[in-house]
Amino acid sequence: MATTKQNKASTKQAWIMLLLAGVFEIGYALSVAGSEAFTVLKWSVSAVIFFLLTLYALSVALKEIDVGIGYAVWAGIGAIGAAVFGAIVFDQTLTLYQAFWLSVIIAGVIWLKLASSEKLQSSDQVLASNQ
Repeated sequence: MATTKQNKASTKQAWIMLLLAGVFEIGYALSVAGSEAFTVLKWSVSAVIFFLLTLYALSVALKEIDVGIGYAVWAGIGAIGAAVFGAIVFDQTLTLYQAFWLSVIIAGVIWLKLASSEKLQSSDQVLASNQ
C-alpha cells in the first residue's frame, strides 16, 4: 500500500516538474526573442538561465513520465505560452486561426495526460483481457 502511495506521489511530483519545465520553456522562448539573436545582454543571460532550468526540470520529470508523453506536453506548453505571451510582451500577431490551433494543442495535451491516468490504463487492460 505504501508503495502505491509513494508511486502516486512520485508521479504527481513528476507532472508538477513537467509543468514547471513548460513554464521555464516559455521564459526561454521569450528571452531568445528578446535577445535579438543574442545581441541584447540582459535577454541573452535570461535565455541561458531559462534554458538550463527547463532542461533540468524536464529531465527530472522524465524519470517518471514516458519521454513521448513528457516531451509532447512540454513542447505544447512552450508553444502555447510563447504564442500567447509573445503577443502580449512583444506585440506579435495572434490570429483567430492561430488561437484555434493552439486550442487543439491544449486539448491534445489534456488528452495525453488523461490517457496516462491509472484508471484509464487499468480499464484498457480489462478490455484487452476480455478479448
